[in-house]
Amino acid sequence: MEKVRQAYASVAEVYIGLFGTSEQVHPDDLAFIGRHLAGRSGRVLDLGCGPGHITGYLRSLGVDATGIDMVPEFIAHARAAHPSVEFQLGSMEHLDVADHSVAGILAWGSLIHLPPQDLDGVLAEFRRVMAPAGTLVLALFVGDEVAAFDHKVVTAYRWPVDEFSERLTRAGFTEVERLQRPSDGTRRPHAAIAAIATGG
Repeated sequence: MEKVRQAYASVAEVYIGLFGTSEQVHPDDLAFIGRHLAGRSGRVLDLGCGPGHITGYLRSLGVDATGIDMVPEFIAHARAAHPSVEFQLGSMEHLDVADHSVAGILAWGSLIHLPPQDLDGVLAEFRRVMAPAGTLVLALFVGDEVAAFDHKVVTAYRWPVDEFSERLTRAGFTEVERLQRPSDGTRRPHAAIAAIATGG
């Protein structure tokens, strides 16, 4: 993931300009995020928070949200843009968080650069920190098979949604809602999944 960190650091200013406010997020996506994470009693982690715009949106809904990202340039911008929100430099692969201590996790597009062989380990880390019945909300790019593609920043991966959902099930999450949006000519096919932590 060091390659990913360096790639985003090199384009941080451009990325912030293109995507750095909640107004630049599709309204259906904001509604999906809010529907599943607003009203959670406890801390919610926005993992791969980037410029912090969705973390700020969650805070505006009354969510006790903390943004975590591995790109120092994004964290610096997020802290300046949202001074009342907590942001931390860190990696979703090794969260500095106690077991079963968070009520929710948002991973909005932040798993797309993860090599497929590393996904199960990261989902296990999410499950480790998640409280019973905690909610995971994520977004991914969709394809007919698991495959790499040339993302504008650095290599990313697309997934069949059912296969990704099966990975969630194996990690101890149960899907409760799915939102899919086909390509519109400028954006790739996209899916959002909300899942609840189940089992022990």
